[in-house]
Amino acid sequence: MAEESQRPIIVKRIKKGGHGKHGGAWKIAYADFVTAMMAFFLLMWLLGSVSKGDLKGISDYFNTPLRTALMGGSSTGDAKSVIPGGGTDLTASAGQVHKGETEPRQLDEKELEAELEAREAARLAELKDKIEKAIEANPLLAPFRKQILVDLTPEGLRIQIVDEQNRPMFPTGSSNLAAYTRDLLREIGTILNDVPNRVSLSGHTDAATFGGGERGFSNWELSAERANTARREMIAGGMTESKVLRVVGLASAVGFPGAAPLDAVNRRISIIVLNRKTEKAITAESAAAPATPSPAGAARPAAPAPGGAPTR
Repeated sequence: MAEESQRPIIVKRIKKGGHGKHGGAWKIAYADFVTAMMAFFLLMWLLGSVSKGDLKGISDYFNTPLRTALMGGSSTGDAKSVIPGGGTDLTASAGQVHKGETEPRQLDEKELEAELEAREAARLAELKDKIEKAIEANPLLAPFRKQILVDLTPEGLRIQIVDEQNRPMFPTGSSNLAAYTRDLLREIGTILNDVPNRVSLSGHTDAATFGGGERGFSNWELSAERANTARREMIAGGMTESKVLRVVGLASAVGFPGAAPLDAVNRRISIIVLNRKTEKAITAESAAAPATPSPAGAARPAAPAPGGAPTR
């Protein structure tokens, strides 16, 4: 009895089964649902407030994201953008908005070419003003302003340096430049680097001929040498060599408009800053012409005898 009274009393309690407390997973699911609905309604509101042009740009982005990333801008159809694909960028073929239009439309080839020509004409007009102001501001060149003729032609911007009776650009029968002409050509050469257009140079003489006529050294050779001398001086003034597209000697074949054949104004150097259309025509003409090898050992014709009548 004593042993049984010393044993510990063990009480077993049986827990009744029941439902546990619910977790918080449903709150996360509900928050996701609300967020998704907010995003949906925000998307619908944005789509309702965006123009058709912008919608087209958004569609283009998701179809070709790499193209849009490379071209830049908020969208390829953004009519207010000045980057390629919209606005005033004349190199773009789409996204242009014209007066009276509300949506961008595709420009055809003729319209695009016309806009490019208009932009180029404006750039050449600015170059004309810049050259005239540079000459006026240079005290060494201002006295020769009357000998410098600058005008716009169908070929581009033409700069002509002409002779005066008592102020020639070259000594008689020579291609050596006078000091003032050298300074003027170097000044022009520096300014022409401001535009991407290429340049054509031509030399002209009056109708007076050498004693040997056209068979020996003539106005053709003299005018070509003078044009090439002008090219060298412009490059010495800082003009990039690759800008020169053509150097020709025209002798007296193209006289100054309204001048008599022997007038001093016929003796001139003509520099033309070519527009795109003329440059393409010259390049195409050169590419189409067959190559004609010059005879081996060809020598320059001898200079005229001192008794001949030299030209200017």
